[in-house]
Amino acid sequence: MQRRHLLLSTSAVGASALLATAGCGFKLRAAPNFAFSSIYVNMPEGSTLGNELKRVLASNNNLRVNTDAQLMMKSDVILDPLFDQRQKIVVATNAAGLVREFQLRLLFSFRLRTPQGKELIPRAELLQQRDISFNESAVLAKEAEEGLLYRDMQSDIVQQIMRRLAAVQSL
Repeated sequence: MQRRHLLLSTSAVGASALLATAGCGFKLRAAPNFAFSSIYVNMPEGSTLGNELKRVLASNNNLRVNTDAQLMMKSDVILDPLFDQRQKIVVATNAAGLVREFQLRLLFSFRLRTPQGKELIPRAELLQQRDISFNESAVLAKEAEEGLLYRDMQSDIVQQIMRRLAAVQSL
């Protein structure tokens, strides 16, 4: 009985050691490491996407986010927005011609460069889209849902920008 218990416990320890060394590769997402220590984000104050991007960038302790235009040339890199557009497109109508479904799109284009003009990330376009049904008897609820979907798309785009900025290896 003791021998059987010893064999079972030894094999269990061996199996757990094997699993620990040959993991599946899963790793929690960590804060990105950037090849630069300061960034100038050239986005207007009223831009909700720009404000979220600045907030997420500023949450990284190793990165200084400059928003003052006088500090632009003192920053390591400059993020230039090229295009920022929200679209609402009719996708489906009923037999009476009333709208039944919309497609919401958020299109953002940017580039990353050094103050000397060297392009680190050439023009990149990011597109997010969501479909939303429409019901004229629940207009206020659908407007609130639309706002939530735009915020969700905006957060997705900010995370994509962060991953692209982290992919820059050298200046």
